[in-house]
Amino acid sequence: MKKKIALITGGYSGEAVISYKSATAIEKNLDTEKWETYKIDINPAGWNYLAPDGGIWPVDKNDFSITVGEKKIQFDAVLVGLHGTPGEDGKLQGYFDTLQIPYTSCDTATSALTFNKRYTVAVAAFAGMHVAKSVHLFKHLPVSPDEILTSLKLPVFVKPNNGGSSIGMSKVKTADTLQAALDKAFEEDEQVLVEEFIKGRELTIGVFISKGEVIALPITEIIAKNEFFDFEAKYEGASEEITPANIDESIAEQIRAEARKAYSVFNCKGIVRIDFIYDTDQQLPYMLEINTVPGQSDASLVPQQVVAMGWTLKTFYSALLDECFNQQH
Repeated sequence: MKKKIALITGGYSGEAVISYKSATAIEKNLDTEKWETYKIDINPAGWNYLAPDGGIWPVDKNDFSITVGEKKIQFDAVLVGLHGTPGEDGKLQGYFDTLQIPYTSCDTATSALTFNKRYTVAVAAFAGMHVAKSVHLFKHLPVSPDEILTSLKLPVFVKPNNGGSSIGMSKVKTADTLQAALDKAFEEDEQVLVEEFIKGRELTIGVFISKGEVIALPITEIIAKNEFFDFEAKYEGASEEITPANIDESIAEQIRAEARKAYSVFNCKGIVRIDFIYDTDQQLPYMLEINTVPGQSDASLVPQQVVAMGWTLKTFYSALLDECFNQQH
């Protein structure tokens, strides 16, 4: 009997556009012999099953089921392909926990914590990992650029504290441009993170658990053609991505060890992607952030890394789903 899987996509933020691309790519690579997949679009207008024939069927939020014609369908598990809120910040995970439906992502607490960039680096630092010096700002408590620059050295990155896809992010090199960068970030979020720039190589690595083993994927180096890895670099080809990264094995081992450590410290589940800057002067990796629902579109990094490891995406998604059933006690 095939297990019924809800592939969730969409979301309530600007990242929804990436979610739809991820879901399309995941759907193409799911093992149809093993899984019966239903694409569920969760967006502010409603929660609906998008049938292959173009039909749209509402989701009953009481038990996260759908009724197609006369047939009621309940899901055995949820494959999370929804970036941003409510799929990456823990809200849906809490809902699925309440309904006792297993899912392929980190749990509520880890998702909520890692969605907040500042809290993530605070926990990482507490665990002895290297992170950039930063200042955490709240919209209702304005802080002047001068005050910020008493504790941080230019250049700095200014970014919305929650969310991803590098929306609303700026690199600031001069004090007179800091206020405009803060305003731009505050348009996206009530909290903003200002972080000292670390010069080094930008490396990112996917980590997942399968049959109880934590597996670190091949590392990708990102060489941005823009000032930094912004939305355009991420999704519109303005960066060069090298997988596996052309780095010494000693550096690769440091990154893998830190990534596995973060996976365990943050109690991650499913696939996460962890971003680092490798400071070549100090020869140390600095952890930037953890993405608990990394992109799965054709242009995304994790699929590149899975293929570089010699796995097919079909095997990979089956491993994630099998693991989420194993985690149900």
